[in-house]
Amino acid sequence: MLKCVMSGSQVKVFGKAIQALSRISDELWLDPSEKGLALRSVNSCRSAYGCVLFSPVFFQHYQWSTSVKMNDTDKILNLNCRLGMKSILPIFRCLNSLEKNVEKCKIFTRSDKCKVVIQFFCRHGIKKIHNVCFQESQPLQVIFQKNMCANTLVIQPRLLAEAIVLFTSSQEEVTLAVTPLKVCIKSSNEESMDLTDSVYSEMFVGPDEFDFFQVGIDTEITFCFKELKGVLIFSEAIHAPIAIHFDFPGKPMALSIDDMLLEANFILATLADEPSRASSLQTLCLSQKQKRQQQEHISLLLHLPEIR
Repeated sequence: MLKCVMSGSQVKVFGKAIQALSRISDELWLDPSEKGLALRSVNSCRSAYGCVLFSPVFFQHYQWSTSVKMNDTDKILNLNCRLGMKSILPIFRCLNSLEKNVEKCKIFTRSDKCKVVIQFFCRHGIKKIHNVCFQESQPLQVIFQKNMCANTLVIQPRLLAEAIVLFTSSQEEVTLAVTPLKVCIKSSNEESMDLTDSVYSEMFVGPDEFDFFQVGIDTEITFCFKELKGVLIFSEAIHAPIAIHFDFPGKPMALSIDDMLLEANFILATLADEPSRASSLQTLCLSQKQKRQQQEHISLLLHLPEIR
């Protein structure tokens, strides 16, 4: 059983989290617990995972219980709701309008009918009700110890946004290269070999520009651009820095946001390094399909559970 209440400004942050997770998958998991309400998402090939955990104090009211009353009996069950992103995303599409017009938002579950009910109490006495069907599902978890990574960068969203605007809308992967002296964010090398779209962009950032800068090993990792944009949009909405944890190519990286009222973690697969990449034109001209297959293979490192 889940019941929570938010104000209009809190609805905007909640909606930004859903929008960020929608860049990962077309499904969304609602996982309430004593720690708060977790929103989770994982893509079909399991190369990207995202979780935003809202603390109970984020809400004006938060109530959660494993005891659900069904047929006049109390049944103990774990409430893990899997929702279709196409169903819930349009509800939180116009966030600026919701922030201005919504005075209160209630979200609660009707486990007997497998529905999540979202109620907006708006100005002028207007009330909007959305009933979203869900499927009961196993808990979605990922095992990744980000604190064990050799490299950690903490960057303000404003600075990262300056790097993001360098890339074209068709960009699919970006590369992050680090040394103890500098950080470089640039277009993926493989994509730069496409002569029909040969724009190659890069941005260099010094260690002093970061809130925290720890580089244990010189490395260069390539990962998906779409998920990075989603994390950045969410970070800008709550005015919180992004922490980037990573090691070497082929090992997953983590993008995390820590705030007093919420915690967000996005785990992304990175492309494995190939020794012949610099000398082989065939390798440099990998097709998008081949790279996606490589990411799917790398994603096994995420150790995600089977999803039913």
